[in-house]
Amino acid sequence: MTELLILAAGLGLAGVLSGFLAGLFGIGGGAILVPILITVFPYLGINPDVVAHMAVGTSLAIIIPTAVRSYRSHRSKGAGNADLLRAWVFWVPFGVVIASLIVGGVSGDVLRAVFAAIALIIAIKMLFNRASWTLADHLPPRPVTNGVGFGIGFLSTFMGIGGGNLNNLFMTSFGQPIHQAVATSAGLGVLIAIPATLGYAYAGWGLATLPPWTLGYVHLLGAALVTPFSMLAAPYGARFAHNLSPRRLEITFGIFLLVVIVRMMTDVIA
Repeated sequence: MTELLILAAGLGLAGVLSGFLAGLFGIGGGAILVPILITVFPYLGINPDVVAHMAVGTSLAIIIPTAVRSYRSHRSKGAGNADLLRAWVFWVPFGVVIASLIVGGVSGDVLRAVFAAIALIIAIKMLFNRASWTLADHLPPRPVTNGVGFGIGFLSTFMGIGGGNLNNLFMTSFGQPIHQAVATSAGLGVLIAIPATLGYAYAGWGLATLPPWTLGYVHLLGAALVTPFSMLAAPYGARFAHNLSPRRLEITFGIFLLVVIVRMMTDVIA
């Protein structure tokens, strides 16, 4: 009983941290939740073969209300590209659906590798950003942007994130301010998390190896423990982001990603 209370408290703290980071970076919180859930779930008796899938599916469920809360906080500061989000209303969920159809046949190690590789590219961009790395000073035309939206939805489903990591890379590479990118990423999390959560629930539906209190690969009890704390902390992260200079926000984001990568690779090696 004591061990379960400790785990519950740990999940609550993870919710506070993920919510704050969701507001700060517009990432939805999955970048911190996935490694934490991968660490915690084995203590709940979850089969090691499905731990990574459960962590991703559960983090996506938590992202839904957290992303809504985060985006509203950023919009109150006048940030966020609503036109881009409207253009992605179809394309991002389409990428999510396609990825969800094949995610059940992908090993947990592949999910971890995809996460780490993409996160490393983004971290390097944020830490060592140069003016010459900017591809243009404006976003590309609609056909290209639509394809990017599809790709973000597809890759985010494998990574268990709200798409903020990828969108921050995309928007800053085309001359958009980091604060504008972060705010837009918060809204993007909603477009990704809803269909992705349904996809993970469907992909794991009826598996005999899943524990109680699950809906496919979504751990309902875990999500219920984390979500309130995540929603509570998101506005504070958004407020803090707007108090940072653009360059400082980029560096902070890059360092955060490196910490996440190291933590996840430690689990793989162990």
